[in-house]
Amino acid sequence: MKESANAGTMNYKEIVAVIDDDESVRRALVRMLTSAGLEVSAFSSAQDFLAVVERERVSCVVSDLRMPDIDGLQLQSALAERLPHVAIVFVTGHSDVPSTVQAMKSGAIDFLEKPVRRANLLEAIARATQRTHRAEAEAVDLNSLKRRYAKLTPRERQVFALVAAGLLNKQIAAELGNAEKTTKQHRGAVMVKMQADSLADLVVMAEQLGVRPSHTDFSRAKGLVRGN
Repeated sequence: MKESANAGTMNYKEIVAVIDDDESVRRALVRMLTSAGLEVSAFSSAQDFLAVVERERVSCVVSDLRMPDIDGLQLQSALAERLPHVAIVFVTGHSDVPSTVQAMKSGAIDFLEKPVRRANLLEAIARATQRTHRAEAEAVDLNSLKRRYAKLTPRERQVFALVAAGLLNKQIAAELGNAEKTTKQHRGAVMVKMQADSLADLVVMAEQLGVRPSHTDFSRAKGLVRGN
């Protein structure tokens, strides 16, 4: 069963999902959050939430830990696979050290015991929302980088990896069997396609994309650097 409450002061991106199988607790949490100006969607089970989560566009999740069928930790795992940017706050009356440790290691923002203090919950939700938006922005940036990287030719990708590893044009040319002029052209194309303004930009992009020279190229590259 789903219940909705809209305070009308937040945009659709700021929805807080409340999940608790205890109706009295669920309603109390909804009242607490709507009175603070938050837009809330409430669910009596993790299953109900997961069925609509990709349409709800929630900014964070406030969930009970112990629930039938899918519990809080299983919900956290499911979210990590489907919507890894969405942050979660646990509110529970049955906390234990192993569950708390597991939840926090898996990225939970906070682990609050019932009855939860309003100020503590609102502060945790604020941090969760900030993390969610930050993760969303990082995901958008990474997807943009991946699209630009996909436009590189195989040779340009080799040059990109070797440039980011710190090789000079003449070293890359020797490694790839190109003229240095050709390597410069490839490097210029990489800079343009990746929209990089400097070598430092390329290094950061390579780190974000996980771009590395192949093992063979890297071994040869180290030899070229030593021999330079």
